[in-house]
Amino acid sequence: MSELTRVEKAVELFKSGYNCSQAVAIAFADKLEMDEKTIAKLTSGYGGGMGRLRETCGTISGAVFVVSSLYGYDDKDATTEKARLYEQITNIGEKFKSEFTTLKCGELLANIKTTIGSMPEARTAKYYKVRPCVHFVVKSTELVEELINQMESPKI
Repeated sequence: MSELTRVEKAVELFKSGYNCSQAVAIAFADKLEMDEKTIAKLTSGYGGGMGRLRETCGTISGAVFVVSSLYGYDDKDATTEKARLYEQITNIGEKFKSEFTTLKCGELLANIKTTIGSMPEARTAKYYKVRPCVHFVVKSTELVEELINQMESPKI
């Protein structure tokens, strides 16, 4: 049997119970040279639009985690690097919005009855059937992969 693609892995992770942010980020564990458990812990609070606040979609937060880990900067005076990173993240966000109109979890789930509060909803067959989140997992994973391919392709 062949190895899963990153998108397939992200979907599998999401459907196995990881939150949307974790699913996207863990799919890139090999690229990040980090173990999946560490990535899961570092991205655990971003699910549900940051702790179920329904703010920025967790898949975008997972994507930002991956992009920052790969192409981020650590020098406070790294103006060029900061601009490049922000451009990469903006491009991902704009491409996501062009397909789904918003980055806000609450708006993405506007037609879905969700519970309020910090208690996560049970991951049942119904949960996965009515939620569009798997589409966001797919798109965010594809967008990060696209960026990585651009960054790694030889410049002619």
